[in-house]
Amino acid sequence: MKVYSTQEIRNIGVVGHGQAGKTSLIAAMLFTSGAVNRLGRVADGTAPTDIDEVEIARKMSIQTTPAYAEWKGHKINILDTPGASAFVHEARGALRVCDAALFVVDAVGGIGVSTEKAWSYADEFNLPRAIVINKMEYERADFKNALAGINEVFGRSAVAVHLPIGSEKTFRGVVDLVKMKAYTFQTDGSGKVTEADIPAELKDDASSAREALIEMIAEGNDALLEKFFDLGTLPDEDILPGIKSAVLERRVVPVFATSAISNIGSQSLMDAIVNYLPSPADFGEVIGLSGTETEAEEVSRKISTSEPYSAFVFRTVADQFGKITLCKIYSGSIKADATVFNLNKNAQERLGPIHVIQGNKMEKITEANAGDIIAVTKLKETLTGDTFADKATPIVYKPVRFPEPSINFAIVPKSRQDEDKLSSALTKMLEEDQALRYTREAQTKEFLLAGSGQLHIEAAVEKLKRRYGVEVQLNTPKVPYKETIKARVEVQGRHKKQSGGRGQFGDCKCIFEPQPRGAGFAFVDKIFGGSVPANFRPAIEKGVLDAAATGTLAGYEVIDFKVELIDGSYHPVDSDELSFKIAGRKAFRNAMEKAKPVLLEPVMNVEIVAPQEFSGDLMGDINTRRGRIQGMDARGNQQVIKAQVPLSEMLNYAPTLNSITAARGSYSMEFSHLDEVPALISQKIVAEAQAEGRVKATEED
Repeated sequence: MKVYSTQEIRNIGVVGHGQAGKTSLIAAMLFTSGAVNRLGRVADGTAPTDIDEVEIARKMSIQTTPAYAEWKGHKINILDTPGASAFVHEARGALRVCDAALFVVDAVGGIGVSTEKAWSYADEFNLPRAIVINKMEYERADFKNALAGINEVFGRSAVAVHLPIGSEKTFRGVVDLVKMKAYTFQTDGSGKVTEADIPAELKDDASSAREALIEMIAEGNDALLEKFFDLGTLPDEDILPGIKSAVLERRVVPVFATSAISNIGSQSLMDAIVNYLPSPADFGEVIGLSGTETEAEEVSRKISTSEPYSAFVFRTVADQFGKITLCKIYSGSIKADATVFNLNKNAQERLGPIHVIQGNKMEKITEANAGDIIAVTKLKETLTGDTFADKATPIVYKPVRFPEPSINFAIVPKSRQDEDKLSSALTKMLEEDQALRYTREAQTKEFLLAGSGQLHIEAAVEKLKRRYGVEVQLNTPKVPYKETIKARVEVQGRHKKQSGGRGQFGDCKCIFEPQPRGAGFAFVDKIFGGSVPANFRPAIEKGVLDAAATGTLAGYEVIDFKVELIDGSYHPVDSDELSFKIAGRKAFRNAMEKAKPVLLEPVMNVEIVAPQEFSGDLMGDINTRRGRIQGMDARGNQQVIKAQVPLSEMLNYAPTLNSITAARGSYSMEFSHLDEVPALISQKIVAEAQAEGRVKATEED
C-alpha cells in the first residue's frame, strides 16, 4: 500500500440509528472501491465490518470496527459504529478521532434516537458532518420528507447535494447538483454507473435544489455572498470549494441519497467524501496537554508530518490470541518497528509491525503519516486513552469519558472451571469496552457487571461464552441495605460456661445509642478501676463489631451507633479474650432487642434526560417509585429531571424508561444517602430474610 500524505486522508465515522443500513453502506463502499471482492450482506453474515461472532449471530453491530477504501488517490478511513441505543457510546469513542461524521438516516423511518445521540457527540467534538439518506429502494421511502425531518430536528443547515432518480422500486441513481449530471446505476449490486444528462422530469427540481445549495454556500462567506448578489448565482468554479469550506466551518451539512443493499450511489458518495469532507490537515492543529499532571497546561500541535510524532490510542481490541491497539497519528510519522514513548504510563513501547485494518483482516505497512489510523499488536503497557509522543516535546490528548453504566446484574459463574477463567476473561473485555464495569459489592458479597443497557450486558455475557469459553448466569443484584438503632439502652452481656476443668467467663455492661447518619461506629471505654482488666476490653469491642456485621433484623450490617463500656466483671482463672468477645456479642444482641432497630436503604441521585414531551409521564413514574423530584432543567430540546429515588426502585428502571420515551431517554445515578425504609416494606424484607435463614432467633456461640 502507498504511504498517503495527510492531505490525501479522510477519517469518517459512520453513525446513526440501528437498522439504518450503516454496515451495509460501508460494505457497498468497500466493494465499489475494490477493497473487497464481493458485496457483503448483514443478513447472511458476510458484511466486512461485522467481524465478531455475537454481531454475526445478532445481525447488528456491537462495537466500532475500522475499514478503509482507496479512492481516486485518497485513503478513506472508515469507522463503523453501532446504532443500537445500548451500544451508541461506541460512536462517541470513534468520533473522537474522526475528522467528519457521516450520518446514515433511514429514508422511511427517518431520524432515530441514536442519530440524535450521535449528533450530540459530533457537537461535543465540533465535527463537520454529512448525511446519507439510505434505503431509498424501500416502500414509502421519501427523500424530501426525510430531509425536512432532518432540518426540523437538527436546524436548517442540511441541504441536498444529490437528488434521487426514482424512488422505492424505481430508485436507480442520483442527480449531482454540482456537476448537474445524472448518474444511473445497475440494480444488480455491481455498482456500475452511467453518466448522462438530467432526465427532463427532474430538471426543474434539480435547478431549484441547486439554487438552494448555492444560497446555503454563499451565506456566511462574504466574498461568495458578494458574487451571489452581483450575479444572482455562483460560478461553477466556486461551488465545489464553497461546499468544502462551508462543511469545514460547520455551516452546511451536505445530504446524499443511496441504496446500500442495491449498491446504488456508493460511488457518488465516495466522490463526495473526497471532494467535500475535510482532511486532517484542514484543521490546522490539535489541542492537548503539556503533561499528565493536573496542573498541565493546554498546548497545540500542528497536524503535519514535519512535527514531532504524537498519536492517541482510541480503541483496544482483545481476544484469546492477544491485543490489538488502534491509534490515530496526530503529528509526525510512525514507522514499523519504531520505539515510542507512552506518556500516560511513563514507559517505552516497541511497536513491531504496523498495520491497517480491513474488518477482520490486517495488512502490514512500512510507515504512516499524520492523520492516518493504524493498528499495532502485543503492546505491554498501553491501554485505551493513552498518548504516544516524543518525550522531548510532550503532548497528551484527553481520553474520551464514557457515560456511567445505567444497569447492573449480579454475575455468577456456572461452574468452578468458569469461576477460574472469569476474572482473566473480564479483564480483557474491560480493556476493550470502556463502558463496562466489573465490581464487588462489599455488603452483599456479589460480583456486579454493569453496562449501558440490558442488551449491552447480554452481549458481554454471550461474548464471554463464545470468545473465552466462560459461562455465567445473570441475576438481579441485591440491594445493600443497612441496619441501625433509634433508642438509647443499657444492657448486659454475660457469658459463662463450665465444662469440667477451666471454664469461660466474661461480663460487660454497655450503653448503646444511635449516632447521626454517616458518623459510623464509636466505642468509648468508661470503666474506672479494675472491674474488667484493660487487656480484655478491646475483645468486647471486637465482639460488638463482629455481631454488627450481620444485624438481627435482616442480616445486614448495623451502622451509626456508639457503645459506652461502663462496667463488668471477670474471673481470675476462667476469663480470657474469647469469653469477653462473646460477652460483647451478647451485649449487642440484647441491645438490638430493645434499641428500636430499623432498616436503612440507599437513596440515589438520579438524572434523567429525555425529550420534553415525556416529562409528565417520567415524573409520574418517579413518584410511583417513592422518588422525590429535586428539579428540572432544559438542555436544548431535552428536559433534565433530577430526583432522589431508593435504589431498590431503580433496579428495573431501564426497560421502563425505554418504554415511556420510545428509547429516546437516558439516565444516570449515583449514591446520595441512606434513609429509613418504610415500615410495610421493611416487614417484607425482614420476612424474606427469615425465610431464607439469613437471621436466627438465638445466638450460637
